[in-house]
Amino acid sequence: MIREDTMGRRFIAVVVTTIAVMTQSPATQAQPQPSGRWSHQDWPTGHYKVVEGWPKPLPDTRHSHDGWTWGSFGGVYAESPDRIWVAMRGELPLPQGAAPWTPYGALNPSRGNSNGNSDGLTATCQPDTKRGWERRFEHSIIVLDRQGNLVDEWPHLDKLFSQLPCGRGPHQIKISPYDKEKHVWIIDDQLHMIYRFTYDGKLVHSKGQVGVRGRGPNTFDRPTDIAWLPDGTYFITDGYGGKRVIKYDANDNFIMDWGQAPQDPRNPGPNEWNTVHSIAISADRRLFVIDRGHARMQVFDENGKFLDMWSLKSPHWPANQPTLFVNHFIDDKGFIWVGDAPTSRILKFDLKGNFLYSWGAPGAQAGRLNCSHGMTTDQLGNLYLADCFAGRLQKFEPIAGADPDKIAGQILRTWDTWKRP
Repeated sequence: MIREDTMGRRFIAVVVTTIAVMTQSPATQAQPQPSGRWSHQDWPTGHYKVVEGWPKPLPDTRHSHDGWTWGSFGGVYAESPDRIWVAMRGELPLPQGAAPWTPYGALNPSRGNSNGNSDGLTATCQPDTKRGWERRFEHSIIVLDRQGNLVDEWPHLDKLFSQLPCGRGPHQIKISPYDKEKHVWIIDDQLHMIYRFTYDGKLVHSKGQVGVRGRGPNTFDRPTDIAWLPDGTYFITDGYGGKRVIKYDANDNFIMDWGQAPQDPRNPGPNEWNTVHSIAISADRRLFVIDRGHARMQVFDENGKFLDMWSLKSPHWPANQPTLFVNHFIDDKGFIWVGDAPTSRILKFDLKGNFLYSWGAPGAQAGRLNCSHGMTTDQLGNLYLADCFAGRLQKFEPIAGADPDKIAGQILRTWDTWKRP
């Protein structure tokens, strides 16, 4: 149900009684029946099942992983079921007695969130209380197959992302859906850089000045994400500090930017931001941009004209319910899928801002969610989530007889030549 406030803005009317919403599939709903009675509930994994033991432990060919585990995952991109690109913020040390490859979110006693920052520094490179342990920059960029095996890696980039004092690793990794050469784009928020690599890892273009915060045509303030138009025009969300969207042409020339901090933080208006965190473009060339700090979606045309916005947070949630909408994508069916960290859910919207469905639950168990900072789907319908807080990468397969409306569709790949075996 959609309600409007006095300004005509739409809000999601979703009754939430707990942080982890339990949505049951009605028995009367027309849907495939795998066998006998359909009693599956959309909590905690919806119409998916988690693939246990994926990915597999990294090999010890270059260095031992004894006492080390996965780090904070920034991004994941499915080129195909056997080419899953992963951006990780280094590896983290395990406390004595912890089982090998335990994700940080599952440690007991807890060490808190998986953390790629240098010990004693915040995410903005400010002094912080010492935690007493440090990450190491190994396996920042890796590629996995469907079984979770490491099939490729770019170790030559580890030093690029770990430049001290503030380097903490990549924030996002993507390939343009229109680029037949499949250049790999990597965004480094902490060092304020945008990189474009050839498919085999050669750096061919970079934007920004390493470690320099700014708001110019070639300086950024913690950029976060990227999206493209068919002609190669692209948009950068900038980001944690920049509070703007930037448009470049296919030849990397600056065209324009728009956005600012709110004039009245208690009542932010259109084109005012508090962390511009994720961007996706619909088939009709509209830009859907998550305004994370304000828990809302803002919509623009390709020239920066404001078109629409809506809250991603239901007015029926408790006033003290935090949100942190960390990523989204638009599938080939024209639906928006959004990941929210504090409610540990994946939410589905249409392009008009109507809330349609959600699934997910918190916890350390496999299949539970914490921070879906990276989200992608492959050609077999699998969903991949990069969890920045729990320190784990998860693969979800549609269950037998899954309702197609409750499974995320394909991301766009116009160059796709992959065929089902």
